[in-house]
Amino acid sequence: MALLDRSLENLLQLPRGAKQGLMVLADSTMLPLALWLAFVIRTGQPLPAMMVEAWWLFPLVSAVGILVFARLGLYRTVVRFMGARAFKAVIVGVLALAVMIWASTELTQTPGFFGAISVNFALLAFALVAAGRSLVRSWYQAVSDARSGSERVVVFGAGEAGIQLASGLQSSGRFRVMAFIDEDPAVQGRAIDDIPVCGPAALETLVDQCGVARVLLAVPSASRADRRRILEWLEPYPLHVQSVPSLEAVVSGQAPLDQLEDLDIADLLGRDPVPPNEALLARSIRGRVVMVTGAGGSIGSELCRRILSLEPAALVLFERNEFALYRIEQELAERRSGMQTEVAVHAVLGSVANRARVAEVLREHGVQTLYHAAAYKHVPLVEGNLLEGLRNNTLGTAVVADAAISAGVERFILISTDKAVRPTNIMGASKRLAEMVLQDRARRQNATVFSMVRFGNVLGSSGSVVPLFHRQIREGGPVTVTHPEITRYFMSIPEAAELVIQAGAMAEGGEVYVLDMGEPVRIIDLARRMIRLHGHQVREDEAAGGEGIAITCTGLRPGEKLYEELLIGDNVEATPHAKIMRARETCVAADVLAQALQALKQADHERDARVAFETLRRVVDGYKPGSEEEATHSAPAPSRPPRPVPAPVRPAVVTYARTAAPASR
Repeated sequence: MALLDRSLENLLQLPRGAKQGLMVLADSTMLPLALWLAFVIRTGQPLPAMMVEAWWLFPLVSAVGILVFARLGLYRTVVRFMGARAFKAVIVGVLALAVMIWASTELTQTPGFFGAISVNFALLAFALVAAGRSLVRSWYQAVSDARSGSERVVVFGAGEAGIQLASGLQSSGRFRVMAFIDEDPAVQGRAIDDIPVCGPAALETLVDQCGVARVLLAVPSASRADRRRILEWLEPYPLHVQSVPSLEAVVSGQAPLDQLEDLDIADLLGRDPVPPNEALLARSIRGRVVMVTGAGGSIGSELCRRILSLEPAALVLFERNEFALYRIEQELAERRSGMQTEVAVHAVLGSVANRARVAEVLREHGVQTLYHAAAYKHVPLVEGNLLEGLRNNTLGTAVVADAAISAGVERFILISTDKAVRPTNIMGASKRLAEMVLQDRARRQNATVFSMVRFGNVLGSSGSVVPLFHRQIREGGPVTVTHPEITRYFMSIPEAAELVIQAGAMAEGGEVYVLDMGEPVRIIDLARRMIRLHGHQVREDEAAGGEGIAITCTGLRPGEKLYEELLIGDNVEATPHAKIMRARETCVAADVLAQALQALKQADHERDARVAFETLRRVVDGYKPGSEEEATHSAPAPSRPPRPVPAPVRPAVVTYARTAAPASR
């Protein structure tokens, strides 16, 4: 058997012409054999007299058959990639030969010939020619699997995407698709390209008996809720769950079909975005000059993508990071090439703390709508760099706001954070003070409409916990969680960007908008689910040893809180959008704010972090420095009862968060 395998493997090394010659030789043998069997079946004799009379049919069917198959392109087909088109060519070819045999015997009046022999020949020739090629293809696939050690997988979804995925994976040689899994009873029990379509109940057998360790999701049309249900069903199995690029990405060349992607964490959360209000999206953008500060960041870049699609007159990208600016400019240039409307895109380097630069850019481009997303947002880093955080987040916002008023900007939307609600860290306090600046400017004039949009963690942003977990799991762990009870709200970056645009369009001046972010998620539960859906077991303690990925708790970081809060007060009202709430909050007196800003400028100039810190404590209501864990440990004996997770105060969403895992927007 080993000798046979080696001999067959040597055939694979033959040049293409030699392989085609072998196929011709095989067909020139199979076709006469099929004709002989047709005579035998009809007469029941191994050498009937009529066959002797019609001996000339054998060389004829062989010669004509080779010519017909060649004309149909059968010898140009690579056997291991044979599909339905090749089998159709075989059918057409053998039918043509059967008709030729019948016509030849009729014209020559061959004695004793029956028409049934032509029918038998067609059936037998198809079986021998097509089955032979199928056996070679199956053998080649088996040899390739053994040689490459291809991994056995199942594809969830037997629709068009699943079929194309399976074909691409089989051709690549990296994977061997053992089965399709589909919830539709109408397709269960069938086979697609010799791959069986099974119901969900068969998955356990495929895992236990066939060694399947990976499942690939190919359900691009499924809703987020359906994908979450599928993932919850797959979670108990020891399977690495991955998805594949969309068909659009494959067709456009952005990604190969067999490029596997880790599961989208948004699928685990299961929230389906509310369709946007197109009128709100376009109100402040279409035909207008729009500027985005922090254009290269997670939220800033997504805002730029969405704004470009809404056809502004011009889009100004304002960013201090040269590479981030280059990257988003190049991406938008590619997107513009496919648009019918010409949109001018201006890439501008600069810092929001540079008053002259900001004023110059606003005047030069005639900006009408401004989205201020530039900020430092990584909690521990800002905590250790207080003066830089305040200069960028607070003083920078004041600079841009004042320049916007002077330049006649019509709308100014600040991207804020849930960490600004009763903050325990410098980042949150600096953003709350930035909100106060805008509330003050809105109070003092009516020409520029100022508004703020608060939300919590966005999935996949720089500094987000999700890519960190993916990396830690790929490296074998441990997965680090700051505290076993820490909870956070999550929202996808595209959804957040769309809601920001719509909220800003509704503003009348001075409002704080909060986004409905759904239900809070315990971070440790999220870590467990991600580990299991990567095909690993969960080990709760790294020191305990054993199999699986360990989860370790490292303790809350400076300024970090266990639970996010949603609103500073109770003065909240609904808006025309189901996912956006409006809050009107109090602000400090104008003279107090002016004194605080002046004190911060002086402290920054003199590099006096202590004065800046004390100014924050005095002005930002509810600011309590230090993590919630530190506050609990330092509290006197009768400690306060644990703070409950905020009940579905359904504006749910974002309002200033009390610290949360750092997430850049």
